[in-house]
Amino acid sequence: MALDGGGEVGRRRRRRGWGGGFPSLMRRKQVDSDRVRAAEGEGQPQLAKELNIPALVAIGVGSTIGAGVYVLVGTVAREHAGPALTISFLIAGIASALSAFCYAELASRCPSAGSAYHYSYICVGEGVAWLIGWALVLEYTIGGSAVARGISPNLALFFGGPDSLPWILSRHQLPWFDVIVDPCAAALVFVVTILLCVGIKESSAVQELITVLNACVMIFVIVAGSYIGFQIGWVGYKVTDGYFPHGINGMLAGSATVFFAYIGFDTVASTAEEVKNPQRDLPLGIGAALSICCCLYMMVSVVIVGLVPYFAMDPDTPISSVFAKHGMQWAMYIVTSGAVLALCSTLLGSLLPQPRILMAMARDGLLPSFFADVNKRTQVPVKSTVVTGLCAAALAFFMDVSQLAGMVSVGTLLAFTIVAVSILILRYIPPDEVPLPSSLQETFCLSQEYDEERVSGILGDERCKTSETKDVILAESMEDPLIEKKITRKMDEMKRRKVAAFSIGSVCVGVMVLTSAASATWLPFLPMCIGCIVGALLLVAGLGLLCWIDQDDGRHSFGQSGGFTCPFVPLLPVLSILVNTYLLINLGGEAWMRVGIWLLIGVLVYLLYGRTNSSLKDVIYVPVAQADEIYKSSSGYVS
Repeated sequence: MALDGGGEVGRRRRRRGWGGGFPSLMRRKQVDSDRVRAAEGEGQPQLAKELNIPALVAIGVGSTIGAGVYVLVGTVAREHAGPALTISFLIAGIASALSAFCYAELASRCPSAGSAYHYSYICVGEGVAWLIGWALVLEYTIGGSAVARGISPNLALFFGGPDSLPWILSRHQLPWFDVIVDPCAAALVFVVTILLCVGIKESSAVQELITVLNACVMIFVIVAGSYIGFQIGWVGYKVTDGYFPHGINGMLAGSATVFFAYIGFDTVASTAEEVKNPQRDLPLGIGAALSICCCLYMMVSVVIVGLVPYFAMDPDTPISSVFAKHGMQWAMYIVTSGAVLALCSTLLGSLLPQPRILMAMARDGLLPSFFADVNKRTQVPVKSTVVTGLCAAALAFFMDVSQLAGMVSVGTLLAFTIVAVSILILRYIPPDEVPLPSSLQETFCLSQEYDEERVSGILGDERCKTSETKDVILAESMEDPLIEKKITRKMDEMKRRKVAAFSIGSVCVGVMVLTSAASATWLPFLPMCIGCIVGALLLVAGLGLLCWIDQDDGRHSFGQSGGFTCPFVPLLPVLSILVNTYLLINLGGEAWMRVGIWLLIGVLVYLLYGRTNSSLKDVIYVPVAQADEIYKSSSGYVS
């Protein structure tokens, strides 16, 4: 088989290989499909494919609905939305759906562990992928620790009060240190870690059970609250301030606050490699989980804000206090049970994705191979799970990480943003060159050398005629309309890709300028308006160009085919980028400073280890079509 490119070209590609320095940040990997893993021939145990749609829905709902809903209803209603809280939840759900659509397409096309880290590595480059993976590691560790810390106070209510837990589980202040340890939180993390090590089938079954029980508690709140509401006439909606006591801006501010109650559905994407039918099940699992969460949130908020005036709601225990005011003190225990179940489910959902992200990064050589090991019996990354559990348990035992909660939001919103950018890249400028697995590089080089020798042997004694032959071929080529048309089409395609890349860059810069200017309330009015106008012009110009030019035909053959397709591209991903960037900028300087320190540590780790140990350090990049030919001809393998 003749392969174009020649041995010298292949050697240039190997040297270029995006090995060191700045270019290493831009090197992109190939989709971790079954074909690629088979070609690698590692012989390592793989993750067990045990998850179906009900399991994915349970993981998504359980990871999303935390105890926050039992508190957010009162806080947001009092301070922002009033009776319009339901609309706030609806708008936040729609905003979350923008990211969910993007996740659904990438998860079905690239069904591999790693979630946003994996997608950005394929579409954007190694540098961005490393930062996203590093940020997600922080997000899940702190998120899990914060959730574990919140379980013990709720459990204590069953024993009579905040400080009524048995001595061995209750919180204690260490002498001579200003540290309050929480043995109950650490113990719960250890229990969840052991459960995750047993197997994905067992842990998902427990997640399903807890999620069903939590949903039953929320349904009880809806049904019992509706019964009370019809008896008292829904007094909460008869306030003199009207449906929008703080105006439309208050309702929108409430949407920005409750948006974080929808974070968690991305956990489903991290289990992609363990799904039986990822092209069908992953999009349905993500969509169903988000829809169920949105419906439950809206129904609970409709009932609760109708039972008491919004200004009379208890901001700490809004649901329990509402039932208590109407003579149902016993309902407090049911609501508290729901809060505990929700926290346990969220803890399980927080610790589930991180080992898989660590495993994906280790597979790519960016972390030590220790994290990539998959247990042969349980078929889960036990070593990564144990390390994750130990770190989360230590944080939950020694630290009150509630003040670090903003760091969790930064990691999640960064991932949401880069996933939306990846959709634009996939549709308009998908990778046109892919790295060959190491097992096929020698075959490729031998083939190139064989082609060179064969060609030089044929030409042998006719070198003196080479110049004349080239002139004739060139002249005939210039006169051949088919060749001329092919060259023109190739040049047009290169021009289209350049315009698309410029447009995506214009959108991203425009979003940054627009959201930064709109959020900079400390600026004088005129500079703020100028910044908003400049950002809006860049955003609209980039979006207009993307709507005008055609999408790349290569998107059809990118990754697995036949899965979910994100609708309304490029409008939907651009809206997702806009919403997530606005929320990112408004998280506050303190959260960004802490995340910045963590990301700086990540940069040092990458420079000292990941960059030089990456599996793409010394690879051969070949065109996608040529890579397909090599796969088909290697060892009789047929994809």
